[in-house]
Parts: sequence; C-alpha cells; structure tokens
Amino acid sequence: MDEKYLTVTALTRYLKYKFESDNNLRQVFIKGEISNFKAHSTGHFYFSIKDEQSRINAIMFSTNTKKLDFIPKEGMKVLVAGSIRIYEATGNYQIYVEDLIEDGVGSLYIAFEKLKEKLQKEGLFDLKYKKPIPKYPSNIGIITAPTGAAIRDILSTIKRRYPLANTYLFPALVQGDASALDIAKKIRQANESLFNLDVLIVGRGGGSFEDLNSFNDENVAREIFKSNIPIISAVGHEVDYTIADFVADLRAPTPTGAAELAVPNMIDLKHNLKQYNIRLNEAIMKKINLKKLYLDSIKNSFVIKNPMIMYDNKKQKLDLILEKLNQIILNKVDKQKEYLISLKKNYILNNPEILYKNYQIKLVNLMEKLEIVSPLNTLKRGYSLTYKDNILVKSIKDVKIKENIKIKMADGIISASINEIGE
Repeated sequence: MDEKYLTVTALTRYLKYKFESDNNLRQVFIKGEISNFKAHSTGHFYFSIKDEQSRINAIMFSTNTKKLDFIPKEGMKVLVAGSIRIYEATGNYQIYVEDLIEDGVGSLYIAFEKLKEKLQKEGLFDLKYKKPIPKYPSNIGIITAPTGAAIRDILSTIKRRYPLANTYLFPALVQGDASALDIAKKIRQANESLFNLDVLIVGRGGGSFEDLNSFNDENVAREIFKSNIPIISAVGHEVDYTIADFVADLRAPTPTGAAELAVPNMIDLKHNLKQYNIRLNEAIMKKINLKKLYLDSIKNSFVIKNPMIMYDNKKQKLDLILEKLNQIILNKVDKQKEYLISLKKNYILNNPEILYKNYQIKLVNLMEKLEIVSPLNTLKRGYSLTYKDNILVKSIKDVKIKENIKIKMADGIISASINEIGE
C-alpha cells in the first residue's frame, strides 16, 4: 500500500524534470522590478523580480554577472532572459538569469531619490543639526513593532551591555499603508512623554525595498528632524539605506547595532574603572613618595640642622632695613630743610606789602563790578520796584483793581491803590 506514496525528493525531482523538459520554460523573457537584491561574496546575484501582483525569485551566477555593464539596484526596472527551474533543496521554482538589461528605475526608487534630493536641499541631512548621543543614557525609547526579531535584539543587547538603562517601547506599525503615519505619530508621542528620554531608537528588521518604504516617508523624516530627543535609525540590514537614516542623528546598520550605539558596554566600563583605579592609586603613591622625598630634603637641609643661621640671616636683614629706613628719613628731612630755605628767600615773604597791594587792587575791582549790577544804581536812573504784600510784582497779572501796592524808588517808598490796569 505504501508504494503509491512518493517521497518529497521524488516529487521534487519529477517536477524539476517537467520544468526542464518544457520548451516554454527553457528560455523565457520577463520584465519587472528588482527587489530584495543581494550581491554575494562569490559574485552571484540573488534577487526577486516583481510586478504589481506577483514576484519570482531569481539567481544570476557570477559567469553571467561579469558581463553586466551596470550594477543592479533595488527598485530598478529590468528586462530578464533566462530559464525557469526548480531548486531541489527548497522545492521552489526560480528563474536562472542569463542576461539582464536595465529598463529604467522603479517608481518607488524614483520617489525615494526625489524626496532625498528635496530634503537634502532643505538641509535636513546637514551635520550641524545632528544631536550628540549621550554616553550614559538612563532612559531609552524604542519605536518598532512590538513583536519580531528587531525588538528582541534591541532589548537583549541593551540588557546585556548596560542593564542600568530603562527601556520604553512605543509599539508602531512598520509596514503597510498606515505605517508611516503611525511611526511619525509615535515619534511625537515619545517627545511629549514624561519618561525624560535620553535617546530614541527608530527602526525595524530587514525586508525588501518596499517593506522598508515606511521609513522613506516625508512626514517620518520631518518628525525625526524636529525631535528634541537624539534619534538612532535602525532600519533593515547594513546595505539598506532609507531617508530616515539620512535625517537621524546617527545611523545604525541593524537594530542590534542601534542598541550597541545607544549604550556603553558594562564590561568595558568595569575594565575602564579598574584601569582608572590602578592609575589613581599609582598617582597617589607617586604623590606621597614625592612629598616624602621633599620632607626628607627639608629634614636634612642645612638650615634645619643649624637653625641659628636662619636667625642670623634675619638679624642681618633687619639691620639692612633699619639702615635703609634711617637713610630715607634723613633724605626726607634734608628735602624739607631745602624747601624751608627756599620759602625764606621768597620775594613775597621778604616784601609782604606787595601781597597786600595785590589783594587791595582785586577788592577794588570786585566792588566796581558789584556797583555796576547793584539794583540801587538802577533805581537812581529813574527805575522803581513795585511790591504787593512785600512780594515783588513782575507782571500786571500779579495785581488786581483796588489792591494796595508799594513803589520803591531811589530816595523812598510810595504807597498807592490800583484804580485801573491796562496794557
């Protein structure tokens, strides 16, 4: 009864034979867009060819890749010639590419290049806007899918390297039509949160160019640029580059790499602390030994062993100071004597009446000037001063009809009453 059951190998070989014996599959020509491109170290190219609805795996061996005059890129539209066969190890059918011709660049890639050029001109990629990543973060935010290898790798790496840090996950969609808006929203939420985040990791695991396209969104790029928290991008694999990578403060090749860049290694820190401790102890001992040598030199100094010499030196210095002080005093006295002698010989002191006459002349001049401006002289020339209640009247507005006034003249005072006021 078991004879009717085939092994997987037998079935796969049968299908492989059917594919290879079909003339229609021995030489096929298809066109599509390159996706999941990988250049192997052997020289072989592994990728997919896709259109709007389907995709097929493709391999191009190094004997054929050497003939190409261009380097295939993600999203590039190509014309493919090859044969369809089954790969026995997996049972999957794929196209073995013999020739590859560039047929333009895919729409996603064109949009990527246009947005990249636009944001670059605006300065969003400039190094001057890059914020430094703190060396010893206390709180780390993570924006990625809540499940999958990316979050596991990030959390395990942080826990292993720097368990002192707190991690806060902002779960986000990282693929699909709504993912870009969700990623931008989570970046805003992280900045508005009360966690006091020191650094923010934004990213996801590997995937095709279109899988990573959420991180080529303009809104995501602008939210990264506006973020007050330093951001490390961690999108895809090492060969994958997105707009988010160019705008972020630091780009990591993988999510694991982002975690390594975000935190220091505790093992390294402990090693460094140990080295610092050794250096500090050596520095302290060196300082102590130098002070001991200095103290020994003081103990053995000639002055300490012969303290009276110090006293004699001070005594001699005091004598010199006293001698210098006496000389200064004598010089001062001599100068005062010379000044006194010069005063005695002064012409004015020997002729004091000259000084008197000079002051007398000055007094006469001042009296003449005072006489000129004296109000009494003004009154003698026919002018008068009018007072009301002993206050000098300076304007007709200061008096009223029937008020009593006094008119002062050079030779007396006249009392009067106002009957009329006119201009």
